[in-house]
Amino acid sequence: MSATTPKQRMLNAYRGVSNDRPAVAPELWYYYPAKLLGLDMIAFAREIPFHQALKHAFEYVGCEGWGVAFAAPQNPGISQTSTETWVDDDTLETRTVARTPKGDLFSASQVSRDEPSWVIERPVKDVVRDLGAWEEMVFGGEPEAMDVSGLVDAWEEVGESYLLEAWLGVPFFDIYAGARDGGFEAGVLDFLDPDLEPVLLELQERYIDRVVRLARVICERTPMESLCVGCSWSCNSLIGPEMWRRWDRPVIRAVCEEVHRHGRLLHVHFHGRCMETVADFAELGIDCVCPFERPPGGDVTGLAGLKQVARLLEGRTTMNGNVHTVETLIRGTPGDARREVREIVEAFAGNPRLIVGTGDQVGRETPEENLLAMVDEVRSCSLAGGR
Repeated sequence: MSATTPKQRMLNAYRGVSNDRPAVAPELWYYYPAKLLGLDMIAFAREIPFHQALKHAFEYVGCEGWGVAFAAPQNPGISQTSTETWVDDDTLETRTVARTPKGDLFSASQVSRDEPSWVIERPVKDVVRDLGAWEEMVFGGEPEAMDVSGLVDAWEEVGESYLLEAWLGVPFFDIYAGARDGGFEAGVLDFLDPDLEPVLLELQERYIDRVVRLARVICERTPMESLCVGCSWSCNSLIGPEMWRRWDRPVIRAVCEEVHRHGRLLHVHFHGRCMETVADFAELGIDCVCPFERPPGGDVTGLAGLKQVARLLEGRTTMNGNVHTVETLIRGTPGDARREVREIVEAFAGNPRLIVGTGDQVGRETPEENLLAMVDEVRSCSLAGGR
């Protein structure tokens, strides 16, 4: 029996160090852990720390995995007041007022027993009026004063069960558009507005500085091996490669350089279509990217697409993902799951930079036999490209 722990197998893959077999890390994010714990989404969010829920899920399935732990600087100049109201028996609404030295901001979200929270009101309604207050709220706390004890505690509690990473946030488009009234559509229009361009460029510079400082604090004050940058709309499917390269790639480059300066690893989550920017991932030196989705959500198609990804990554970046979460794991059969695993392993034969994962989050309705077949097939494979 292998003495390699799930966490070590993941780290080996991130570093391009050979394992006896590929790591297998289905993205067990909210739905599946909540199902295993018998909790609805409201109880799940409130009653159990996320890193503990993931530990339970990965150990139950018997696989490797990754997850994130959160920490953020506190801003003593900001006060927030929240009110909760039940919209109906299953839906809870939270309205928040943030009072800043540059004005008040109003936002709201809802969460249901069946679904994680979603935003119904964003704080930046008028860019001229609200942007300064929003920046004060989001950027005001000093990273150097951040309490990292929660990150360290979570890392110690997880141990070798899976790879727990420190959450750094999202790229620049996402942090801005996520706060903008109108969301994605308003964000795109703002980024195309020549009058706003100087404002957004200055904001981008300040955001890069902030995220780099956060990364530095985490690297200097915690033992966490890997840091993670997420993704909401920042992908080829939505903003396209040109906008991504202009506004988000510089953030990732700066963070990657800082993380590597401290001998740590960077993982980037990149939804949807990715083929037009796979070469960028390798050029930036990102240690791991996920989830390299198959159509229709992504554009990594079958064995040929996977082989192209392997060529473009040049052995410099680890691929994590590609088993289809809907068509294969939810609607398919154990045989379908095993077939996709074999395609992935064949495409990366002899390449240690591989983690067999899922094209994003595993749904609660996923038949257990399909998920277990995916894991079992990987465990029976070797990095040579077969059983």
